[in-house]
Amino acid sequence: MISKEPETPQFTAEQIRELTNIVFLEEKQPSPCDVLFVFAGTHSGHWEKAIQAYSKGLGNKLIVTGGYNSKMNLYESREIISHLVEAGISEKDIIFEDKSSNTLENVLFAKEVFNFETINKVLFICKSYAAGSQYRTLVQHLPRHLEFIKYSFDAKFNGITVARDNWHSSEIGRKRVWGQYLRIIEYGRKGDLQPLKRRIEGL
Repeated sequence: MISKEPETPQFTAEQIRELTNIVFLEEKQPSPCDVLFVFAGTHSGHWEKAIQAYSKGLGNKLIVTGGYNSKMNLYESREIISHLVEAGISEKDIIFEDKSSNTLENVLFAKEVFNFETINKVLFICKSYAAGSQYRTLVQHLPRHLEFIKYSFDAKFNGITVARDNWHSSEIGRKRVWGQYLRIIEYGRKGDLQPLKRRIEGL
């Protein structure tokens, strides 16, 4: 198990640039997609960004993922859905799975409730520093013809925001991003997500 906040090495400017692009992905303007894929979580960003994307017309169908969270005593997908419905999104536009316990299962169980062969573009909603690993999981397990576009939100830890442009300026940011990079390496080796073509030099 790789810690979410492992001890970090010193990063050069080039290593920071490469880590940023791998972990956060490059910035792209979102465009309308066939479906909104909401990765599991209890952060309000999961439903707030989904509501925003739906309201902007970036997708009119939502796939919501997330099983039982014993710490919070709730099903993450059902918690997200409750906020979507409260915001006026019709339940008929929502497809969900409530069995998954991690990113890989979010994708695998979503395949059981939705036929991805019938669409072309997916807008996926997640924490910004998780975008790289979650994108690679989608690519690894869903049809090859699909285009994936991220629609992410920044998370805070003890009041410190971990974002694409500032993660390297705080200890928590460096640890969170370094942990994501290590998981991309490890889970890529296992086949859970699309492996990196090469590791960052010196890391």
